[in-house]
Amino acid sequence: MEGIDYHGRERSRAEFDVEEMKIVWAGSREVFEVSDRIGRLVASDEGFRKDNRTMLSRKDLFKNTLRKAAYAWKRIIELRLSEQEAAWLRAYIDEAAFTDLHWGMFVPAIKGQGTDEQQQKWLPLAHKMQIIGCYAQTELGHGSNVQGLETTATFDPQTDEFVIHSPTLTSSKVRGICLVWALLRSAPASEPLLKSRKFGYLKWWPGGLGKVSTHAVVYARLITGGQDHGVHGFIVQLRSLEDHLPLPGITVGDIGTKFGNGAYNSMDNGVLTFDHVRIPRDQMLMRVLQVTREGKCVHSNVPRQLIYGTMVFVRQTIVADASTALSRAVCIATRYSAVRRQFGSQNGGPETQVIDYKTQQSRLFPLLASAYAFRFVGQWLKWLYMDVTQRLQANDFSTLPEAHACTAGLKSLTTSATADGIEECRKLCGGHGYLCSSGLPELFAVYVPACTYEGDNIVLLLQVARYLMKTVSQLGSGKQPVGTTAYMGQVSDLMQCQCAVQRAEDWLNPNVILEAFEARSVRMSVACAQNLSKFANQEEGFAELSIDLVEAAVAHCQLIVVSKFIDKLKEDIPGKGVKRQLEILCNIYALYLLHKYEGDFLSTGVITPKQASLANEQLRSLYTQARPNAIALVDAFNYTDHYLGSILGCYDGNVYPKLYEAAWKDPLNDSIVPDGYQQYIKPMLKQQLRNARL
Repeated sequence: MEGIDYHGRERSRAEFDVEEMKIVWAGSREVFEVSDRIGRLVASDEGFRKDNRTMLSRKDLFKNTLRKAAYAWKRIIELRLSEQEAAWLRAYIDEAAFTDLHWGMFVPAIKGQGTDEQQQKWLPLAHKMQIIGCYAQTELGHGSNVQGLETTATFDPQTDEFVIHSPTLTSSKVRGICLVWALLRSAPASEPLLKSRKFGYLKWWPGGLGKVSTHAVVYARLITGGQDHGVHGFIVQLRSLEDHLPLPGITVGDIGTKFGNGAYNSMDNGVLTFDHVRIPRDQMLMRVLQVTREGKCVHSNVPRQLIYGTMVFVRQTIVADASTALSRAVCIATRYSAVRRQFGSQNGGPETQVIDYKTQQSRLFPLLASAYAFRFVGQWLKWLYMDVTQRLQANDFSTLPEAHACTAGLKSLTTSATADGIEECRKLCGGHGYLCSSGLPELFAVYVPACTYEGDNIVLLLQVARYLMKTVSQLGSGKQPVGTTAYMGQVSDLMQCQCAVQRAEDWLNPNVILEAFEARSVRMSVACAQNLSKFANQEEGFAELSIDLVEAAVAHCQLIVVSKFIDKLKEDIPGKGVKRQLEILCNIYALYLLHKYEGDFLSTGVITPKQASLANEQLRSLYTQARPNAIALVDAFNYTDHYLGSILGCYDGNVYPKLYEAAWKDPLNDSIVPDGYQQYIKPMLKQQLRNARL
């Protein structure tokens, strides 16, 4: 029935001001107003329709993505949107496209690594979309190990050019030849390229590369006078600006279909090789290191560390994206859990709402709390980025190692938890969660690559662990830990402290929670450091103890998220009942982690089994307190039905009629009798398979 709000009763139970919570979630009233306006603009525009996306073939999906990107750019120009408004518009279109890499990687790379002259030349072209760029770093054989990249950029002093070349294909990459052969064999137009040259080392995975980008920031080994100067960035034109054909010496294409229906298949992730491609010397990004006309390498007065500011920015964005993706899944699962009823009928009355079962709450509400927790740590990372940038500009590099470790760890922690959380939300929706119309399968498929790109999550945790081991080793030197490791300065107290919890409600004290998480992290890091000291070769020890080191890094990163949630609650938060709900969510997040990682807290002696039991008792009570506000808490995300892209999560809760209607829109239902009936089904039914043409 149209016009009925099936969640109306749930919304009337809210114990807080939902409109004020929307401001808290957005970060500020200004951000809320802009995002709300643009979100509604996209939702009301038929040109951005996406409900049929999972039914399209790869070619149709990609072509439709190109149409949407062009239409979006047209609307940005017509409406004279600001840079911030344009970014929100692209986000709410909710479709992975080449523009993500153009604006998110190509432009920032030139801003961060290009000289003033290079920025003046290239950025106006990029800002007007007169060139379209991507970020070509990853190779078929090297992803996380950037220093292992094998594409070369050799300076030729006779012509004042760099020669970009893909020189090798090591024996371990033979399978890569088969992959590329299969890929290019499927496109007859590519065969002459394939037959006319030998394979070099392959750029593999860059988004926007396969079919669209005209230019790329290519990362290659800088070689001058026979000397290798490490990996640097170069602006390389890939395709003609007249007919879009690859330029001489360049072989480029799409790497093929990826996981899921729709999802990331709207992106043309590419394969790229260079065969002695020449570019002018001034197309090397030279903000930090410059190559002279004679081929000499000269360091500029810009500190190399300044580039790390861009890395902090990118990882901060990834953490913010994690909160968005997880909140979308949680919104769908929460709303559907309130609609779905199973068992518990009394005297012919309605069955019990699934959300009222404690088993459902114990899986769903920690994810709801996690979405808010990741939101607030993401907001804090914005401040960290600004702080790091200001310090770098003042040649203050003191906090850079800690900021690197912090952002690496939070990227790993939040993306892993979000990927797992989206899948859990799908299971929380039962069988209907498996339908593409639930929005959850595609959301998972499009999000899960975040666990790999911009640093494999386990590799990043090992980087955090190295920093933690270095911090522990310096504790006795008088050098005080900084930033998110400052708590390690109280190592003596934290190694000996005893948890004071005697009653379940004692776990609501933020100081008690914080001390437990700090003590757990310190003790795990110190134990790893002590075990490392037993090895004569530290690298062998690090490899042998890598599992323990990853666990110590996770403990440290979880502490950061918990502490930033607690810090958020120290702010002046307006709105009736808003702060109270955030306190409940903060406690759910912290005590859920304590329960899930109970073994850490017990084995390190931070808490006793009795205190662990009291924490679980309090956690159950918190679920009960969160229950009346669940729908209102996801309403605070302020997602339109268009952006959410889910029948199960629709705002009015009118799920079942919409599921039925959507089923009949599937192309398979275009005909009553299926294609293939005459050829295959009828011969079986009539026992005529012997004569059938199969």
